[in-house]
Amino acid sequence: MLTLVTGATGQVGRRFVPRLLRSAAPGEQVRVLVRDAARGERFAGLGAEVLVGDLRDTEALAKATAGADAVVNVAAAFRGVPDEEARAVNRDAAIELGRAAVASGVRRFVQVSTGLVYGEGRGRALVEDDETVPGSHMWGAYPESKWEAERALGELDGLDDLRIGRLPFVYGDGDPHLDNVMEWAPHWPAMQRLHMGHHVDVAQALRRLLYAPGAHGVYNIADDAPVTTVDLFGIHGLPVPPEVYERETADPWHGVMSTARIRRELGYRPMVPSVWTAQEAGLL
Repeated sequence: MLTLVTGATGQVGRRFVPRLLRSAAPGEQVRVLVRDAARGERFAGLGAEVLVGDLRDTEALAKATAGADAVVNVAAAFRGVPDEEARAVNRDAAIELGRAAVASGVRRFVQVSTGLVYGEGRGRALVEDDETVPGSHMWGAYPESKWEAERALGELDGLDDLRIGRLPFVYGDGDPHLDNVMEWAPHWPAMQRLHMGHHVDVAQALRRLLYAPGAHGVYNIADDAPVTTVDLFGIHGLPVPPEVYERETADPWHGVMSTARIRRELGYRPMVPSVWTAQEAGLL
């Protein structure tokens, strides 16, 4: 089995690919598509086949998918990029990658998406068949472009084995994401919750999506313990600004996802069930 992984040098990809390589069975191969040859050397040293090319280049996609059995599209343009770039990478390039996969006869396609596509809460944990209403001033075009990619890939003729993983707030393994969130936390209500997932469990879930013979459709990926704004300050050892306690929580279920489906169907269980566990174990 030859698996193509895109987005290998991003925050998720650079932690997922080594774990994928370490867990590969004899005879399995991993190919990565990178824009910078120097940044691909690390993966080559771990045993991956490295191709240099841009995700937005259709010729590069044809070469990358040639001979592949599966694709894991981890690539994403996230916070801090113009909306045009977010749409170009998250939506347009994902769709072209899907077309290239079909043309190359790829059997399986794993699309990495985000729980932000759900938008507002539902008064309970979000489940995979909830309507998507993406939109947030904080994240720009990211949620909408990811949802548009999900929808377009699902409608693509020939892409019959599509698995979609919706990620939570991802952290751990030295990822600065957890530190960066403190830029926004002072503006949130005290009891607003953030659903999280450690990189080790994101990698676990994506491997399950890749290998499970019966997987299909959308799966939420997250840990067992969404944290509050107050928790975030505690994790960082910081005092909570008094004004945080004065704000009402407009949507306490925003971003909180049920993982019942991936647990039931694919046997997923978080190895790092909470950020507190990660902190105690030195996994931040």
